[in-house]
Amino acid sequence: MKFNTKTIHGGQKPDAAYGAIMPPIYQTSTFAQSTPGGHKGYEYARSANPTRHALEESFASIENGKFGLAFGSGLAAIDAVLKLLKPGDEVISTSDLYGGTYRLFTKIYEDFGIKFLFVGMNNAERIEDYITKNTKLIWVETPTNPMMNIIDIVATAAIAKRHNVLLAVDNTFATPYLQQPLDLGADIVMHSATKYLGGHSDLVMGALVVKDKELADRLYFIQNASGAICGPQDAFLALRGIKTLHVRMQRHCENGRAVAEYLNEHPKIENVYWPGFKSHPNHDIAKTQMKDFGGMVSFTTKGNNYEASIKIVENLKIFTLAESLGGVESLAGHPASMTHASIPKEEREKTGIVDSLIRLSVGIEDEADLIADLKQAIG
Repeated sequence: MKFNTKTIHGGQKPDAAYGAIMPPIYQTSTFAQSTPGGHKGYEYARSANPTRHALEESFASIENGKFGLAFGSGLAAIDAVLKLLKPGDEVISTSDLYGGTYRLFTKIYEDFGIKFLFVGMNNAERIEDYITKNTKLIWVETPTNPMMNIIDIVATAAIAKRHNVLLAVDNTFATPYLQQPLDLGADIVMHSATKYLGGHSDLVMGALVVKDKELADRLYFIQNASGAICGPQDAFLALRGIKTLHVRMQRHCENGRAVAEYLNEHPKIENVYWPGFKSHPNHDIAKTQMKDFGGMVSFTTKGNNYEASIKIVENLKIFTLAESLGGVESLAGHPASMTHASIPKEEREKTGIVDSLIRLSVGIEDEADLIADLKQAIG
């Protein structure tokens, strides 16, 4: 089954009760049993719910995995992965990553005795220099948030396997439409399904997908024991969103390209970060592991002018100044004060997250309107 068909039919079948094409919203906390332990596959909705199960089957299908898990948020999904570890274990993470992930790593799990090393991964071979006998996990974003750095998943997976280390890839920016990390050697794929998978800015959710049953069983245990699951209404909305993922991503990519090229030629813009440029670091790797280059674009103003950047985001009319990304509507963000504010300024700036950086989530509106909006806002 091809990807575009999987978004609609992957892991899905008509509801057994009445043949409903869309899985019903099973808005229930518990399920009747004929005898203790005698049930129809569901006993308590934290452990499993038919609507959530349908979504988890869809997650697995579109990522070419075997097992999918849905959580109450992307951070809840990351939290479940970290619960595979124990005090004394070490994690190697890309240095350029979502601020919420950094906060979870450094403010929660470091206190539990887990060590985190933040490493620039543009050259994947560097990762091996940091592996010790205590390394248990390599955490990768590609493209990274918000600098759009590209990390070679195949090369990183080879290193992880040589050292018997798990490799987890946050695939939120690329989505499985553009990139399928499990096929490239990753052990775990994570999504903030709040973003492109849901696609309509109307839910908060996380996802994990794996191929290995033993690993899946450990994660299912953590999901049930910790209880950070999503509700059936959100599961239904995410299923509906996934059915149009392929057509939305096509337009996100088209508009992202147009916006990036416009900004790259603008005299008041200093740097534009978008993997589709031949000059972008690891562009050739992006071409190899991605189908296209996505709808996320970051840029800085001339002279790293903070005031000019703030004026731009305040003057935008079609782009909305807001947290998050990946919805049908275009959003603009100021990472240093919004999504990445939890990272100390000195650490942010080491990775390029300067105060003038603006991150755009380019939506599916008309390309001409988006460019006109940027033109009037930049001046």
